[in-house]
Amino acid sequence: MNASLQTDKEQGLFELERDRILEINLTGDIWTKTGSMIAYVGEIRFEREGILEQGVGNLMKKFVSGEGTRLTKASGQGKLYLADAGKKVTIICMRGESIFVNANDVLAFETSLKYDIRLLRKVAAMLSGGLFNARFEGTGLLAVTSHYDPLTLRVTPQQPVFTDPNATIAWSGNLEPEFRTDVSFKTFLGRGSGESLQMKFQGDGFVVVQPFEETYMQQSQ
Repeated sequence: MNASLQTDKEQGLFELERDRILEINLTGDIWTKTGSMIAYVGEIRFEREGILEQGVGNLMKKFVSGEGTRLTKASGQGKLYLADAGKKVTIICMRGESIFVNANDVLAFETSLKYDIRLLRKVAAMLSGGLFNARFEGTGLLAVTSHYDPLTLRVTPQQPVFTDPNATIAWSGNLEPEFRTDVSFKTFLGRGSGESLQMKFQGDGFVVVQPFEETYMQQSQ
């Protein structure tokens, strides 16, 4: 059991206690993914996101984007431990820039960050329900999850990057993905082929993918 004992790494507010467990050294408020708390020490209160806390627009999106985008505010002082289905945790330190993250892969973020839920409408007709993403902007810490080790690819005007939507978890906020369908590939392998639908990123930025293809079946709650 000694090998699994909690240890303080003194990394700051967000700390990777394990590759798949996030420790938050809480001294105030933090937004967390609903249902992600696995343990805590200290005086911490939990409150589900108020129905109008992020505005009427986000409220309407939550009704159609499902549980993956619902948040709980943790308040108080202590150590809070979060995890999500054994997925790997990555901490992103934002300094005034913006980033898109697949809504279901958001684990926790500081209240100093602004966020908005967006539907990639161009893909809605191609995938069941479309893809919902959270756009974060500002300065603060953001923790995201992925199946296994993520890969970050550089995007330049001279070298666009093409990805599978079901394996794409994040990209820089200045990029606007285009969607293309490889009709010949789809015809050859059948309508169920994931590679028949691709995201094209072009410009100056980055895109993050994971070695796992999730099926984003959005359901109303």
